[in-house]
Amino acid sequence: MELQQMRYAVAVAEERSFTRAAARCHVVQSALSHQIKALERELGLSLFARTSRRVEVTAAGEAFLVSARLSLDAAERAVSAAAAATGEIRGTLTIGVIPTVTALDIPAVLGAFHRAHPAVGIRLRGGGSDEFIAAIADGSMDVAVLGLPGAIPHGGVDASVLARERLVAVVSAQHALAGRGELRLVELAEETFVDFPVGTTGRAPSDLAFAAAGIRREVAFEAMSTDLMLGLVRSNLAIALLSPAVIPDSGDFRAIPISDGPTRIEYLAWSGFNLSPAAKAFLDGLHGSASA
Repeated sequence: MELQQMRYAVAVAEERSFTRAAARCHVVQSALSHQIKALERELGLSLFARTSRRVEVTAAGEAFLVSARLSLDAAERAVSAAAAATGEIRGTLTIGVIPTVTALDIPAVLGAFHRAHPAVGIRLRGGGSDEFIAAIADGSMDVAVLGLPGAIPHGGVDASVLARERLVAVVSAQHALAGRGELRLVELAEETFVDFPVGTTGRAPSDLAFAAAGIRREVAFEAMSTDLMLGLVRSNLAIALLSPAVIPDSGDFRAIPISDGPTRIEYLAWSGFNLSPAAKAFLDGLHGSASA
């Protein structure tokens, strides 16, 4: 069994498509399909159930992929460690970024890291804090920027605080509250809200603040994109509770402080176990620039 065959199998599983997996691996589809079939013959198992339109991972495939990912990670770490011993940082840095990150200029940070370590491949992932914490804990992600209402709920994840901020009420310039200089949560009880989906860490600070105040609110719109949220606010369909840093500097919105409003902590998080050389170099670079 070859590592390349494992890479192909992981790509097919993640892409749910032989065509997309081949493009991702920079090979022709026929070659990738041949390698997957050879791997299945060697194992005596079907890893994928496929038709002309669908590809799904079988139960045997799911079990195989867990160990395959660990083997690939171990192989990559071995190469990276050997290169690091000569002073060269190689490998891959996988970083997760929430949609409301405000404490870091991500393009600038990644650009500086790439210039310092051009042999490291960078993978950027979008999503939510909960999934990033789980990914760091299981070793599939190196570093992430998180937004949480409190402490990180996982002992295997280390973190440093990037910023603490109080969310503000965002209303359209035409809203009845647009002229207010400050608000209290109780004054928003009858408003219609747009917020992140229920259960996500992006929404948790607001839900916790309203619950603590004993106030129920109506969240009629759910979205993962702050652009969509702001579009609904601009159209005067809802109000939002967001970081002041994501609100455009335009006449369409009013950002109003809330005296007893929700707070959010932005973290930089990484694995507390067996950091890769690339992840260590990334963290060292960030901490070095912060102390400079």
